[in-house]
Amino acid sequence: MCFDLDSRPPIAEIAGGALDSAELTLDADDGNRFRAFRARASTASGAGIVILPDVRGLHPFYEELALRFAENGIDALALDYFGRTAGLGARDDTFEYMPHMEQVTAAGVAADVRAAARSLRMDDEGRVGALFTIGFCFGGRLAYLTATYGLDLAGSIGFYGIPVGAGRGGTPAPADVTDRMTNPLLGIVAGADRATSAEDIARFETALSAAGVEHRFVTYEDAPHSFFDRKADEFADASRQAWEEVLTFVRGHTPSPVTA
Repeated sequence: MCFDLDSRPPIAEIAGGALDSAELTLDADDGNRFRAFRARASTASGAGIVILPDVRGLHPFYEELALRFAENGIDALALDYFGRTAGLGARDDTFEYMPHMEQVTAAGVAADVRAAARSLRMDDEGRVGALFTIGFCFGGRLAYLTATYGLDLAGSIGFYGIPVGAGRGGTPAPADVTDRMTNPLLGIVAGADRATSAEDIARFETALSAAGVEHRFVTYEDAPHSFFDRKADEFADASRQAWEEVLTFVRGHTPSPVTA
């Protein structure tokens, strides 16, 4: 297993940093209804982020991650992938996610991401002027692909997303669609990741450069796949540095605060 089921984000809580949080049910254009979790910053910075989980779907890890973003001035919404097959139930440590993950489709995910983007931009009182996506593992690959969705994103962030080869649910390889990408990318790479080699990342970077896509990849040499999702103290430094990379990227691509 590439993560601990009961892990929580390795980020210190900031008391009073979040205005509020809520569970939501969102409606996609294809009729799907799915569960999401939103957290809003106490002071709107103009930045918002859609969180694309790993294969667990809307696990409590990602609900807490949304709160950590809000505490740092970034409105956040984490979505669930399994509304079509598992309904609106909770995705706790007892949820058997793999039978549902095997039924996820690229088209379904795209519809859900668009609904999440609308929720942050429109339903949330116009607080978000610069919208980002961030994903982990399966969601990391998807985060790269959101740059092709036509969402006018300010940036996409992938944690150990696999950029080459066939993907689940018919998702294309990000390295093969760089000519359709329209926003900057940040890639967080685990140097000891068995799923993605340095050669895979180099191929992706070459394709991004050829397409003129702004990008930055940061590799943590001794960190394994899903190092940010684990409890082990040995990855605390890599996790802290990766979190700072994310915040720096978001703040650097958010033009100015919006007035809520």
